[in-house]
Amino acid sequence: YEICGKVIVATRDNELPVLANLFERGKENGIKGLMMVAEEEIKDYEPHAVGEASIFCPETGIIDYLKVCQKLSEHINEKGEIITGAKVSGITPKTDSILVTTEKTEFHTRFIINCAGLFSDKVSELAGLERKLRIVPFRGEYYILKKEAQHLVKNLIYPVPDSRYPFLGVHFTRTINGEIEAGPNAVLAWAREGYAKMDINLKDMWDYLSYSGFWRMARKYWSTGFEEYYRSFFKSAFLKSLQRLVPDIKEDQIETSPAGVRAQALSSEGLLVDDFVIKNTNNMIHVINAPSPAATSSLSIGMHINKLYSSIIN
Repeated sequence: YEICGKVIVATRDNELPVLANLFERGKENGIKGLMMVAEEEIKDYEPHAVGEASIFCPETGIIDYLKVCQKLSEHINEKGEIITGAKVSGITPKTDSILVTTEKTEFHTRFIINCAGLFSDKVSELAGLERKLRIVPFRGEYYILKKEAQHLVKNLIYPVPDSRYPFLGVHFTRTINGEIEAGPNAVLAWAREGYAKMDINLKDMWDYLSYSGFWRMARKYWSTGFEEYYRSFFKSAFLKSLQRLVPDIKEDQIETSPAGVRAQALSSEGLLVDDFVIKNTNNMIHVINAPSPAATSSLSIGMHINKLYSSIIN
């Protein structure tokens, strides 16, 4: 990992009050060294970024998540076993255990922790919980800066987030190996595992199209959704979003990079849930929603779940 710092840039006057609010919240949450940066000083931190003002956060860092997962896997395998290719088809509480049925075998356990991400709501429903929230998949598409353009970004450059959405907006992130990621957008995916534009699963689509909360969300945010699809299919539109932060970037300096899919919890009122939702019942803990910064917070979330587990099992 590397603690490199980041800037959050207000590119318009109407973003300045939100930026000031973020600064105050950061101080209240104990972030050390947080600084407001005037327009003419932004280049001291990111020479090619422009804006009306920014926040510099020196405590932000980057990390190699692949190595983190590999190390976590090693620790798990020292005391247990990671089983893959075992889709859960049933969860049945018994007198002294819980029966977990997969397509190939069965498992008896005293306790279940459901961290199924894109399928967390489905797994909790198998366990007997009512699906009050529904997971809707949003694909986040990225570009990556070509080598000749990597000098345009030193570390991390973020926009001021729109408080209406639990998405951070298109931003720049230097990876641990020196590459610069640009993105993501947030487009409604046509499959829970819809990592490519044309990945379609009709069953997954029906799951959210038949949900009243989806249509309430669509009525509120249809124009934003259209803009996200437009940016998805037209590179020039994506580039325009990037140039708000770093105007010197040219279209031939970015190329497509692998996409991710975000498991976004949606309420029946049509609200995009922007906080963690963790429920415990009947010797089970269900992580229903783990929005950004879920990866950054993963060890803290794990410690929280461990406390819940200890209080239940004892």
